[in-house]
Amino acid sequence: MNIIDKKFKELTDDIKDKEELEIFYHIKERFLLVSEKTRKSCEDFFNKFLYWGKLDFKNKDFEFFKLKAKTLKNHIDDFIWLYDNLCDYQSKKVLLGTLDNWYNWNFTDLASVMQNLYDDYFDLDLIPKCEAEVFVDLGAYIGDSTLSFIKNYGTDSYNKIYCYEISKENFEYLKTNLKPYEDIDLRLKGVSAENGTMYLKENGELSSTQVSDNGDIPIQMVTLDDDIKEEITIIKSDIEGSERMALMGAKGHIMNEHPKLLFSIYHSNDDVWQIPRMIKEMDESYRFYLRYHGGMIYPTEITLIAL
Repeated sequence: MNIIDKKFKELTDDIKDKEELEIFYHIKERFLLVSEKTRKSCEDFFNKFLYWGKLDFKNKDFEFFKLKAKTLKNHIDDFIWLYDNLCDYQSKKVLLGTLDNWYNWNFTDLASVMQNLYDDYFDLDLIPKCEAEVFVDLGAYIGDSTLSFIKNYGTDSYNKIYCYEISKENFEYLKTNLKPYEDIDLRLKGVSAENGTMYLKENGELSSTQVSDNGDIPIQMVTLDDDIKEEITIIKSDIEGSERMALMGAKGHIMNEHPKLLFSIYHSNDDVWQIPRMIKEMDESYRFYLRYHGGMIYPTEITLIAL
């Protein structure tokens, strides 16, 4: 057993030995050991996006800690399953760093796996070349991921690129930034598990838009299985917590065509283990890797690369 395996086993054994309430108090107490400045920064960040629950010490709102404790207690075996299914030790260390941060507020392992060698999503050790790709960019934003794909693999690497974006403001930037390139289909739509209408909730950040069952701005929602009829070879998804729904709506493409999947898995506590589980249930042949492009204080920008 190497040091990463040993640390992961010790961490998961410790979590398994505790009740959910004990885990809650452990996380809370460890957080109080962090500097006041960092604690305040974390509270502001968590309460701005609310992906992981609210945290407000002044008003004794500890939803963030409670949800972490619940996930760790109820799904530790799922995290162990994921660890066992990761295909390299960089990936295993990303998972170790994530859980150790959640449980112990340990910044060390998280800092050590920050990836600066390659662009987000496009790890050239895992995907060294692309040819005749049909690339689907979910959450295309202003075109940054598509431009990164073209930069890394060239304009002759794809037959078609589909870009999906739900924010009209982002969509205008998207059109301008990708205008020089051919064979790119821009779609002002959202992707989900079924076709229909949802509504846009914006938090003031161009890079963060979320859909819900109610709101002021109606958004057309489609499934990839219905909206794209040709074979898909790559799907990148960063859609603010709707990744699981998009995955369900692409089940046909995944089962029949086995595209490379580049999915953000940090928008909820459960995405980390649940998205890999969903993919494995659709196609057992997928191999899993994790890459990390976030900061060292709290784990965001975790990408699952499923090949």
